Amino acid sequence: MDDESQIPPGDTALRLRKTALELFARHGYAAVSMRQIAGEVGVQVGALYNHISDKQALLYRLMAEHMVELLQAVAAADLPKEPLAALEGFTRFHIRHHAARPEAVFISYMELRNLSPENFALLEEQRQAYEARLRQILERGQAEGVMQIADARIATRAVIAMLTGITTWFRDGGGQSLSEVEEIYWEMVRRLVTR
Repeated sequence: MDDESQIPPGDTALRLRKTALELFARHGYAAVSMRQIAGEVGVQVGALYNHISDKQALLYRLMAEHMVELLQAVAAADLPKEPLAALEGFTRFHIRHHAARPEAVFISYMELRNLSPENFALLEEQRQAYEARLRQILERGQAEGVMQIADARIATRAVIAMLTGITTWFRDGGGQSLSEVEEIYWEMVRRLVTR
């Protein structure tokens, strides 16, 4: 999401999404009201409905925007063909991309339970498309004999969960740099799929 200083003063829709993202990440979707969002944006509650139909639509929009951005970024990542090199590239991509967006990542994983069944189904298609990128790397590694995995689907979910978890604790200026964390996590991922 754009930096506050880059949002034009009249762009209420963008301020609405940025504010909702911050509030949902800080307090949880269920605890945040449209009135609270409106107060933070500096508009009357009714003005929000010029930009979004309801809070559920707002949650879905934030999650869908995150997934579209993620899918576009991984498609542009140009991962190597060789399976281990591709897995390393995917690992590093996932860590960097997600570490730069901790609020969006938190909402995208922790607030799934608050989506309507229809919105959940739409978002799940996008999530599966992203998982498929990693699963195909693992399956190729298995087929070429460079990876030993009992079940590529489970391994995919395990790797993504492990890598995504970084956003819950990593902060710039902490004990290690993001590059150092990448190295450590890449080694753990490599050991997970090779023996």
